Amino acid sequence: MSFRILLADDELHIRRAAEFKLKREYEVLCAEDGQEAWEMILEDRPDVLVTDLQMPRMTGIELIEHIRANEATADLPVILLTAKGFELAHDEVFETLNVFRLVSKPFSPRELCKLVQMSLEDYQSRQEVYASSQG
Repeated sequence: MSFRILLADDELHIRRAAEFKLKREYEVLCAEDGQEAWEMILEDRPDVLVTDLQMPRMTGIELIEHIRANEATADLPVILLTAKGFELAHDEVFETLNVFRLVSKPFSPRELCKLVQMSLEDYQSRQEVYASSQG
């Protein structure tokens, strides 16, 4: 099964670097801003979202809030990229918005691939626990 990763960042060089590394193992979709990413999520739900914090039309935080408020997308694993990680309230990001990881720019595309894999494994294990508790 090929997993689909949505990469949302308004900086072309960031998208290209991350896409180049991620596409070796995953199907990669790219969005230039939060609004485009939200539309893509609704149309063709990815398995993981990697999103920038600061983007035009809809920020990464606003995008995550939309995702969490929608029953069909509420459990989507999210990795948040930011050049200003030190300015975020970590409790809000991890607990309120349920973000898998916060990654500061500049980042290693290799490390991003590892985090995507970890988020997929975490999501799958949570799904298995949920399924076993229901049956």
